[in-house]
Amino acid sequence: RPDQADVLARFLRALHTPAPLDAPRNSYRGVPLASRADTVQERMERLEHTPDAVDPHVKRVWRDALAAPSDASPTWIHGDLHPRNVLVLEGRLSAVIDWGDVARGDRATDLATIWMLLEQHSARERVIRALQEVSPATWMRARGWAVFFGVVLLDTGLVNDPRHARLGRRVLSQLAEGP
Repeated sequence: RPDQADVLARFLRALHTPAPLDAPRNSYRGVPLASRADTVQERMERLEHTPDAVDPHVKRVWRDALAAPSDASPTWIHGDLHPRNVLVLEGRLSAVIDWGDVARGDRATDLATIWMLLEQHSARERVIRALQEVSPATWMRARGWAVFFGVVLLDTGLVNDPRHARLGRRVLSQLAEGP
């Protein structure tokens, strides 16, 4: 529900605390977006002929995210904060599961979840306002991670998982709405 934006923001703030230098790292999540560029490009090319999948706006968001500076110290991240790992009861966030990707990294990876969990533009804006300590560059990278997740979900979903395809398509279309 839209009123869960504040709950989500509190969760993200509590999670994204400084991680020690010896904290585990994840080779795929919390890393610089440039390390995911080949995967995204390959999948975008496969989706070229899929109607309403990767429009010029999504490509621009991706390019801008790749250019955004890494201006934040690494924090703890969940690393896999998508709807199947967030339990909801009667529209309310109740738990986060699957902590197998927890690591030290760029919190922009986790912030991409607002485009996966919150369908209402106003709810996403509430999270962004509530997390005022997050820089514009980090939000730009978060939008890039949302492109990554949207493209991966849509591409794999079209092969064998209609739920993933629907989620990927929704994430990509919500990016066009702005925050």
